[in-house]
Amino acid sequence: MTAETVEYIRYRIPEDRSAEFLSAYTRAAAQLAAAPQCVDYELAHCEEDFEHYILRITWTSTKDHLEAFRGSELFTDFFAEIRPYVANIEEMRHYTPTAVRGTGASVPTLYAWAGGAQAFSRLTEVFYEKVLADDLLAPLFEGLAPEHAEHVALWLGEVFGGPPAYSEQQGGHGHMVAKHLGKGITEPQRRRWVNLVQDAADEAGLPTDAEFRSAFLAYIEWGTRLAVYFSGPDAVPPGEQPVPRWTWGAAPPYRP
Repeated sequence: MTAETVEYIRYRIPEDRSAEFLSAYTRAAAQLAAAPQCVDYELAHCEEDFEHYILRITWTSTKDHLEAFRGSELFTDFFAEIRPYVANIEEMRHYTPTAVRGTGASVPTLYAWAGGAQAFSRLTEVFYEKVLADDLLAPLFEGLAPEHAEHVALWLGEVFGGPPAYSEQQGGHGHMVAKHLGKGITEPQRRRWVNLVQDAADEAGLPTDAEFRSAFLAYIEWGTRLAVYFSGPDAVPPGEQPVPRWTWGAAPPYRP
């Protein structure tokens, strides 16, 4: 996967041109929304100095922005709308996101909502009891290490917004992916995995509200489908990546 980059463009727009500026960017935004190189975008208006605006655009990579987007017809139409304001740009740069990231407490993490570390330990304990008794899945887990369930609990806890214990003790996404290489997981096995983990979530007492379970199952579907891919003969292991952080929303499509 390419490394995302964030472009910031800072404008100083006279107040008497503010309405036309916003109108122009409303039209130009249609081109950003249609661009496969654009992950998301946001235009913010300064509260303390009404003449300042900052446009934030997340691109799939700097190269994708400068070469693919700027070489497309979408850019031609985009630039036609914002051309009158180019002289008002005070800064236009690309920034690489760092590992310093997270969310505030205004919306609880899925990890906190589920009940924290104890909830995920209960989940994996119940789940692997079911797995080892299942005729379809048990062959995949021959010689299962005693600590396996707790390692998966750490993984799930970090994925759903908990502390980075898996990253610190085991490694990032690449470490987890490596465990599936060459396993040849079948679709029936994946489906059984999904069903058993949902049963385990019920028995372990994880929240049953629609919002939590839809987000929980969204990750389980995403993760197990990636596991099938990486267990196959044509899998291309990804470079070292951080553990994905799941939220109440959805993740973007995976691109090898």
